[in-house]
Amino acid sequence: MPDPRGPVSDGRGRGLRRDLELLEALASDEARANGGGLGVVRIAQIVGRDKGQISRALRALADEGIVERDPGTLEYRVGWRLFSLVGRTYEQRLFRLAQPLVQDLAVDLEETAHLCVLRDRQVLTLLSLSGHSYRAHDWEGQWVPAVCTSSGRALLVDATPDELYVRFGPEPDLSPERPASPVHTLPQLWAEIQAVRRRGWAEEYEEFEPGLVGVSAPVRDFRGRVIAAVNVSGPVGRLGPRTAEAGRATARTALRLSVQLGWVPSAPRAAPVM
Repeated sequence: MPDPRGPVSDGRGRGLRRDLELLEALASDEARANGGGLGVVRIAQIVGRDKGQISRALRALADEGIVERDPGTLEYRVGWRLFSLVGRTYEQRLFRLAQPLVQDLAVDLEETAHLCVLRDRQVLTLLSLSGHSYRAHDWEGQWVPAVCTSSGRALLVDATPDELYVRFGPEPDLSPERPASPVHTLPQLWAEIQAVRRRGWAEEYEEFEPGLVGVSAPVRDFRGRVIAAVNVSGPVGRLGPRTAEAGRATARTALRLSVQLGWVPSAPRAAPVM
């Protein structure tokens, strides 16, 4: 008599492989070039399966937070829960060391503080902690544009003009959907990065979202490379009048985290000319 556990195990294995195929499609270069999202039809084409099956599988993954669906475009992208898990494994040491420091910063400023990393042209939030001592899951796993956020500018603080050109290309407008942003060209982005270098932290006033302001500072590894950014964001009426205070506190937290990661601070290097 056949072992009934065999087919069940095989079925689960096939289901897992199929789910992994979907996640690989959503992590592909094509998805990244499309802002991280793909539609059901295109995913079905990539994996070679029926779009009805793909739609049902994606809905099940969305229910668990593994993927999420954009209500406007109806495209799917990798969800916050998966990125949160990745943040605890692939970047485990960074995540572990950052958590108490980011929590202390959030409590001291009574705002929400984040740990962010750069992925291509966008910023990914790995960790989000409230000053009220709870996790702010709404931000974890979220992608935001690098050019019009303080976290993005902090993460780009060491970039050269050539590196910015390679990353962003000859785009006529870097922030077409955000007219309030002062950054729409590479020279404008370069000017903002120079301000970050002089000040020690990046600032952003209602560029990414009306009514929201933010400050960010870069985190370096033992080689001195910028690998993350600490960010604090809050309502303009509350955080706006004290951005300098918040910026200094955020820079101190980023420095402490960098030192714990093995960085030995030295004199700042001269900036290239654009």
